[in-house]
Amino acid sequence: MTLQKGKVYLVGAGPYDLAYLTLKAYNLLAVAQVLVYDALVNAELMQCVPTDCLKLDVGKRGGKPSTPQGEINNLLVKYCQQGKQVVRLKSGDPFIFGRCTSEIEALKASGCEFEIVPGISSALAAPLLAGIPLTDPVLSRCFAVFTAHEPDALDWEALSRLETLVILMGGQHLAEIVHQLVRRGRSLVTPMAIIRWAGSHNQQIWTAQLGDILQQTAGLSLSPAVIVIGEVVGLREYLQPEKISSEVSTTAMSNNLPLTGKTILVTRSVGQSNQFSDRLIASGATVIEMPTLEIGPPASWEALDSAIANLSNFDWLILTSTNGIDYFFARLAAQSKDARALNSVKIAVVGEKTAQSLRQRSLQPDFIPPNFVADSLIASFPEELSGKKILFPRVESGGREILVKELTTKGAEVTEVAAYQSCCPNSIPLEAELAIQNRKIDVITFASSKTVQFFYQLITSKFSQNSVANYLTGVCIASIGPQTSKTCHALLGRVDVEAEEYTLEGLTQALIKWVNFGR
Repeated sequence: MTLQKGKVYLVGAGPYDLAYLTLKAYNLLAVAQVLVYDALVNAELMQCVPTDCLKLDVGKRGGKPSTPQGEINNLLVKYCQQGKQVVRLKSGDPFIFGRCTSEIEALKASGCEFEIVPGISSALAAPLLAGIPLTDPVLSRCFAVFTAHEPDALDWEALSRLETLVILMGGQHLAEIVHQLVRRGRSLVTPMAIIRWAGSHNQQIWTAQLGDILQQTAGLSLSPAVIVIGEVVGLREYLQPEKISSEVSTTAMSNNLPLTGKTILVTRSVGQSNQFSDRLIASGATVIEMPTLEIGPPASWEALDSAIANLSNFDWLILTSTNGIDYFFARLAAQSKDARALNSVKIAVVGEKTAQSLRQRSLQPDFIPPNFVADSLIASFPEELSGKKILFPRVESGGREILVKELTTKGAEVTEVAAYQSCCPNSIPLEAELAIQNRKIDVITFASSKTVQFFYQLITSKFSQNSVANYLTGVCIASIGPQTSKTCHALLGRVDVEAEEYTLEGLTQALIKWVNFGR
């Protein structure tokens, strides 16, 4: 029998909305056997692939351990060599800050066939969708596109002289961008625009002068965004469609989406992938993100390093979160080890998202408890626990003490090690604070007990406890599962929606059901 020849397609997904996906990209998604996709790719695109397609999220977002580029390269080579049709899906265009060079080099070195499929770059689409022309016979005879991800590496002297600048990945460095341009003579009254989530139903546009933009956007989330600086921004008000027809168009587009008209506050980890927000936005919601959890290394690596050095002594490794996986494997690599060090250890994971994170490292879990909750891990464990040696990398404080107690009661010898730490951020983003204070929130979502605890800590430090109760009156409290709901009841007094399937997709569906069938 002749094996099917594999091939990797490096595909541009365009600027979020499915309407801007090329026909060739759509056709390739329809027959993909493996989909390797980035963080900014629209979650709706997952519906374009076959149901049996293996979907691997390798998104890179700042502030959170992300899939190493070398590991992404290895995934592409691995599945191509297995004879799979692999789609490597990148937002925008794959050759515009898409890190393609490393992936192509790895594919060529391994003799893998590949093809590059263009996409519409957000650098071009975002200004257009905001009504801003990048060229004009008088105001702009050229434009430059660059990333401000590393502002110190840019030639600001040269850039400041160009008529129009288009900046990607600049939201976190806006103050530095303004400083560098003004320092080199750019006028404080130069028009500029920031386009966030271009092409989505949640698209936002801020326009101001170079000297005023920081004040206008203070405290707001500006990622992902495209920044346009130049006199052409001033043409926007003259080139917009009539307001009435624009409003009709927007209404017609969004009327059929199940969460249209709902403003949802998403509590999450700092730097966490925003795919949950993407799902909600794709369903018509307006999303405001409120980071309530900061993830970082533990106070000491000593216990985890010692456990990794003696992995062969353990029968099972239990992983209950993607954070645990991220930090465990980062530390494994720090000791010059890889997945082969686990060849004699069975792995149990809690939750499909955790399982997916493990699969991204080319490892299959040996056991996933039903219902995606840790409570069912003990009851359905696949073998006798007595005498088993179990390694449990976990959060440094406030983790799953009940799980450890029950494992020990069953006779297992559990070694708990701190793999990461979680703590409460110092403040509430201004956008979220104003939305709560002005009662603009319809729903607040919680995906873990810690997000509930730190949300409560943040909001009671900002408002009095009596005020908190008033601000949350009429707001739907939505929980991902029983443990999170328990914390919601304890601190917030109620839960209005609980996911039937304890995943972010399950929480999305629960909210849609809540909207459709009433509270």
